[in-house]
Amino acid sequence: MASILFVEDDDIITRVFQAYLSDSGWNTTWASTGQQALDHLAQHTPDVLLVDINLPDMSGLDILRHVHNQNLPVAATVITSHASMDVTIDAMRLGARDFLVKPVSRERLLLTIENMIERQELSRLVDSYRADAQRDGFCGLIGSSPAMQAVYTSIENAATSRATVFIMGESGTGKELCAQAIHQKSPRADGPFIAINCGAIPKDLMESELFGHRKGAFTGATANRLGAVGAAAGGTLFLDEIGELDISLQPKLLRFLQTSTYQPIGSDRTDSANVRIICASNRDPLRAIREGRLREDLYYRLHVLPITLPPLRERGEDVLHIARHFLALYSREEGKNFRTISEEAQAALLTYPWPGNVREVENVIRKIVVMERGETVTLAMLPDAIAGHAGNMAAAATEPAAPLDLMSLQQRIRPIEEVEWQAIEEAIELCQGDIALAAHFLKISPATIYRRRARRNKP
Repeated sequence: MASILFVEDDDIITRVFQAYLSDSGWNTTWASTGQQALDHLAQHTPDVLLVDINLPDMSGLDILRHVHNQNLPVAATVITSHASMDVTIDAMRLGARDFLVKPVSRERLLLTIENMIERQELSRLVDSYRADAQRDGFCGLIGSSPAMQAVYTSIENAATSRATVFIMGESGTGKELCAQAIHQKSPRADGPFIAINCGAIPKDLMESELFGHRKGAFTGATANRLGAVGAAAGGTLFLDEIGELDISLQPKLLRFLQTSTYQPIGSDRTDSANVRIICASNRDPLRAIREGRLREDLYYRLHVLPITLPPLRERGEDVLHIARHFLALYSREEGKNFRTISEEAQAALLTYPWPGNVREVENVIRKIVVMERGETVTLAMLPDAIAGHAGNMAAAATEPAAPLDLMSLQQRIRPIEEVEWQAIEEAIELCQGDIALAAHFLKISPATIYRRRARRNKP
């Protein structure tokens, strides 16, 4: 609900304005002196300020000046019986967005307020978008590229929900950091965050790791063990590399997702835990389903809110931000003097494809800090694979081009529409006819697929 501060010393005009606004639904506060208005502004910042110029203790311009000097996010309009050009100019300089001359009709007053409220909402929306677009990092994730801005927004949207999140991304893209960010931004932030790598634990131990066991349940079970599900109660359980979870254990995980109940090994009773599940995979889960390594019903139970982390090669200059971050971090840890990265080294970092993603950048920078000395990272300090890749690209750019064989090019290069349609058909086939799922992986809308299909089938 929009809030309005009305500053007017004339009782009759105040009652008229109150009648005008009686059924508006806005939260309106009335002040008859400038000091009352300043006292209110010290405690609350309204969306809209309507202030009379001629007040008994000060000018309405003084209130506008206070709002302007304090940089308060208020849409202001002045009201007066005698408009003059000088007063109008002064009011506009102090941020007034409109000027009402008494007497004011109901329609004029309501329209003015509605316009100012709309401007305030638009201004807040623009500020929000600008802040999002300028974020250099988010909860431990580093990067300001458009791809990462989309990830940050997805994290914020997913954090407030209780639904399961499925994070996709190549190895080293920061899937666990993404899961931690969702947890930190969620209502469960004060609860535990428990992470398990399903591919790093032997399958014979995985059930105990997840659901715990009772003393004597098996050889070596010398005491009761809580397990990750119980330890994560009230918080978040992150299951990394979910596609590596043994197929025989997946029904038990599915049952827990559906009922929030589980049975520790060796126990004759059922326990319950309020846990939010986030999982991740660096492999195609649909392929795992086709190969019989992942249950389809478990996948769809987990794949409610998908988030895809882009590989570093698609993030532009983020690699430089990440490299500088780790350079500063490890220079402090190792007591070294590295401060900058040379232009040649920056160019090499930007052109290298980084198959290991952020983790590879971290390892490269840490090795340089430990093994080298100086204030600047040079091209010679980079691993041969990175420096050599940049050199090969430069050499290729300077090689003379071979004569073009136009006939060969015509045979080998297919029109983009055909290539796109082939990709769509293959995606639909892989998704067993599920157009919505195919559109998700193609990162287009289902409506796009339907339009392309209709155009394709048009005689």
